[in-house]
Amino acid sequence: MPEFEISNRTKFMTESATLKMAQMARELGSKGIDIINLSLGEPDFDTPDHIKNAAKIALDKGYTKYTPVSGTLELRNAISEKFLKENKLNYPPNQIIVSNGAKQSFANLCFAMLNEGDQVLIFSPYWVSYYEIVKLAGGVPICIDSIVENNYKPSIDELKSKLSPSAKMLVFSSPCNPTGTVFNKKNIEDYVEVLADFPNLLVVSDEIYELIIFDTEHISIGSFPGMIDRTVTINGFSKGFSMTGWRLGYMGGPKTVIDACTKIQGQFTSGACSFNQYAGITALTSDLEPSYKMRDEFKKRRDLCHELLQTIPGWIVNKPEGAFYFLPQVNFYFGKSFEGMVIQNSDDLALYLLNYAHTALVSGSAFGAPDCLRISYSLSQEKLKLAIQRIKDALAKLT
Repeated sequence: MPEFEISNRTKFMTESATLKMAQMARELGSKGIDIINLSLGEPDFDTPDHIKNAAKIALDKGYTKYTPVSGTLELRNAISEKFLKENKLNYPPNQIIVSNGAKQSFANLCFAMLNEGDQVLIFSPYWVSYYEIVKLAGGVPICIDSIVENNYKPSIDELKSKLSPSAKMLVFSSPCNPTGTVFNKKNIEDYVEVLADFPNLLVVSDEIYELIIFDTEHISIGSFPGMIDRTVTINGFSKGFSMTGWRLGYMGGPKTVIDACTKIQGQFTSGACSFNQYAGITALTSDLEPSYKMRDEFKKRRDLCHELLQTIPGWIVNKPEGAFYFLPQVNFYFGKSFEGMVIQNSDDLALYLLNYAHTALVSGSAFGAPDCLRISYSLSQEKLKLAIQRIKDALAKLT
């Protein structure tokens, strides 16, 4: 058999921890083991019927051909109107690109904007793919750290300590995966004031969880004075409309940036699925009641999990304001063992809980939080209760 050498960029790329854990959970499940999977960031709700029907109608009408690389004008018009009405962001259609999910939007951006060695500041904890995509595009990720006691909001001093004229981009999400953090108006005002001294820093705001906010309102950083011309806003349909498998996202930003991203996308994927784009129009222009019902159920689950997780000895748990994740600090259990298995880090603890609690969580190391575990509460309240009880029982065996 011939041997083929894999590229260095692939060798140095870390596999997605969320997808890896989900695969391990599925493998155990295929063996008849009852695994409760709290590893994936995927709503357990179906896509609303009116959105599915829009895709079916588009198929029946023959909307199955290539669209413009940046997306159909009809969808970009709908996105532009959504940005203006809901986020106070003035991105005309020629400053918007539709992609195969928000992940591709971010990848397009990095490949379009980064040169080898360019610094990219990332609020940490962060979504797993930010770090790896920046590296893949030749950039150097620099983390702006935060702590659970401050609800994972980086301090102004921490931000100032990492800012420099050589930094090319600043990346954050609100609501945040993996923390559920929502940056309020005062938080963003404070960040904007500091960023004013670095006018050439491109700000990247991932707002994919915008419709899943519980206790506050969503604020787009691009809506603040002086920010729209230096802000790229990423969003999509996966979370708020439960359309993860549809792979449909979008991005608004300065025209030169969007033009560059369109050039990249034209070579990588040509564009997003044509009939999905017509479903996207329906999602953005129809009643959001199904999304609000989903949000309300997530809030109930958040409250339930917050109450139960606080009863686990040694875990430090905050109360997320959005998305559907907890990121408890769990290093209390590092150094403990059971049946010869010593828990050295969060990777070990996640594996231990998979095998002994039959519950799949994700190590915080993948998110820049090595003392933590990520819990996705995108399952029924009954399963969440059972999962947390299993976790407590398994942890009680560690000595």
